[in-house]
Amino acid sequence: MGFNQKMFGLGSKRSIIREIFEYSKTRASEIGAENVFDFSLGNPSVPAPADVNDTIRTLLDTQSSVLLHGYTSAQGDANVRAVIANSINERFGVKISPNMLYMTCGAAASLSICLRALIEEEKGDECIVFAPFFTEYRVFIENAGGKVVISTPLESNLQIDIADFESKITPATKAVIVNSPNNPSGVVYSEQTIVELCRVLKEKSSEYGHPIYLIADEPYRELVYSDVTVPYLMNYYDNTLVCYSYSKSLSLPGERIGYIAVCPKMEDGMNVYLAVCGAGRSLGYVCAPSLFQQVIARCIDAKVNVDAYKENRDLLYDNLTAYGYDCVKPDGAFYLFVKAPDKDAFAFYEKAKAHEILVVPCDDFGLKGYVRIAYCTSKQTVIGALPAFEALARECFA
Repeated sequence: MGFNQKMFGLGSKRSIIREIFEYSKTRASEIGAENVFDFSLGNPSVPAPADVNDTIRTLLDTQSSVLLHGYTSAQGDANVRAVIANSINERFGVKISPNMLYMTCGAAASLSICLRALIEEEKGDECIVFAPFFTEYRVFIENAGGKVVISTPLESNLQIDIADFESKITPATKAVIVNSPNNPSGVVYSEQTIVELCRVLKEKSSEYGHPIYLIADEPYRELVYSDVTVPYLMNYYDNTLVCYSYSKSLSLPGERIGYIAVCPKMEDGMNVYLAVCGAGRSLGYVCAPSLFQQVIARCIDAKVNVDAYKENRDLLYDNLTAYGYDCVKPDGAFYLFVKAPDKDAFAFYEKAKAHEILVVPCDDFGLKGYVRIAYCTSKQTVIGALPAFEALARECFA
């Protein structure tokens, strides 16, 4: 064959999330969108803040085409990076320089760049992920030449099982990815969990004589409920890279804008940053979208209103648990992680589909026997789905 078979495999089979999303569109055309309860895709339903749309209009009316549509520096516009650095420093008390920031095309690009910058395939480098984890982590890690190692959680609350994590670390461990709030569970890792995680990383880095890098994947940082706090990992561990995306915090998933931040206290940090720049270059991820770099700089304090997500969460969690479903209450993001009856996620998915409910079986997320419900939908969809969920429960728990 005259092409890369590994890439063919990735292209010829979409992720299960995308497969279900495509089925949803087909089914909606057949029976009407109001009759299909699609909870497959993490596509924000809350609109972007008004400031964002107003800023786009103002920029288009007042700024030069070169600024908005021309190239920036490869790592991003210097002023934009300065605004973001100031915001990080004010919010989290770190002292990051704009020269340790790299603008990216969203979190997927951030993760791909970081992994390519850190992993050395010839050394057999490994990357630990915590189940349940976003399925594309495997694609990103393996594409960078690394080996995926899965740490299983405490099933009672889906926090990191520190003992299991420590057992998975080897001299080949190069990086660890932490995603909190978590996709697919919505769980926020507690400060106690983070402190213990970082203790182990420091001990093992010292034992093996090389840094183990902590990659914080943070597209859902701003989507938390009540008084829940998401620990900022640079304040707990020096060898941290933060991958941030505005896809969820500003409801801009299609605009693909985010950044990588390298901790100012990182061991050999400037060289790691230069490796990030080189990885971005090798992957073709230079000059993130210019217009949206400028939008971010002017909307740095804007956030979406999470009240609608919280309302959907409460409706689903309260009713589904009353119907007999077993799930951990999420403190953030917009996902509900539900244990499938008989621990058979695909069988439950098919039964739900018969009721026109579309959920995602999560065996590929590293934890078998669960499904994910993405409740970033309209409230009408949630309310409309409740009778179907109740009927499904009667069928499953009879």
